[in-house]
Amino acid sequence: MEIHFAPLQGYTDFEYRRIHARHCGGVQTYYSPFIRWEKGGIRDKDIKDILPENNEGLHLIPQIICSDTDEFNRLADAVQEHGYEEMDLNMGCPAPMQTELMRGSGILPHPMRLQALLREMERRPEVRFSAKMRLGLESKEEWRELTGMLNSSCLQHLTIHPRIGKQMYKVDMETFHEVYDAIRIPIIYNGDITGMEQIASLTEKFPNLHGIMMGRGLLARPTLARECIQGKEMHTQERMDILMQMHQDMLDYCTRKYKADSQILLHIHAFWEFQESQLERKTWKKIMKAGNMKNYLEAIRKISFSDLT
Repeated sequence: MEIHFAPLQGYTDFEYRRIHARHCGGVQTYYSPFIRWEKGGIRDKDIKDILPENNEGLHLIPQIICSDTDEFNRLADAVQEHGYEEMDLNMGCPAPMQTELMRGSGILPHPMRLQALLREMERRPEVRFSAKMRLGLESKEEWRELTGMLNSSCLQHLTIHPRIGKQMYKVDMETFHEVYDAIRIPIIYNGDITGMEQIASLTEKFPNLHGIMMGRGLLARPTLARECIQGKEMHTQERMDILMQMHQDMLDYCTRKYKADSQILLHIHAFWEFQESQLERKTWKKIMKAGNMKNYLEAIRKISFSDLT
């Protein structure tokens, strides 16, 4: 069972990916946060994030988000210029700023637009394309109209996040089962995975799954992929040690890159944001409320074995 690390804007940039791979492992494929065409170009930070020299040793698939063939071709050209032979199309983003432009899950109610994008993919046989999608934007039935074109497409795999774009929480496993039965290309499951027992249940119910994609679950418990591959949970102290090693690397990177405490803390707080479920709340709050480096480092020093739950 392959484990894929879902991209999250503002969290899983190249430095986090490198640190995670260095200390945790277990992930076969990482995805970049989506690259978009904006104000006549692509942001420099998006290109920097996928530069091969910034992702050495990782299996990275750049992800793009677009609404039409013009945007698609501009983005695909830019990604290919950096030597990539794989690309993932985002059809899942629920952010209104994207869906209103018919990007992300906003493209799902527009089958002709998606069909045009799939045809453009076929014109690039040197690239292995995949896609990540929700069930629909406003209705969980929207995926049905896309089944035929997806099954006849050149997509190498399809990641299904069984929610609609307007629905931010509960996954719809009943509908996922229908998608699993209807789609003929390899399927990856994504959504609310936080522990080994959930993966075991999924692989039992869906034995032909191509893989599992995790995002927030891996941010909260970075060792989860390795634990799943090894088939056993790590001891609390081992997880604590790895977490603190990751933190030290991230802190070193942030202090090299930024000068002001506010900038350093903005980025290092992102590292801890999803650790609320892992640390005692009192400890976590002290870390997140620290307004300067002195208070922050003091809060970090107070983390103990008993803090990791």
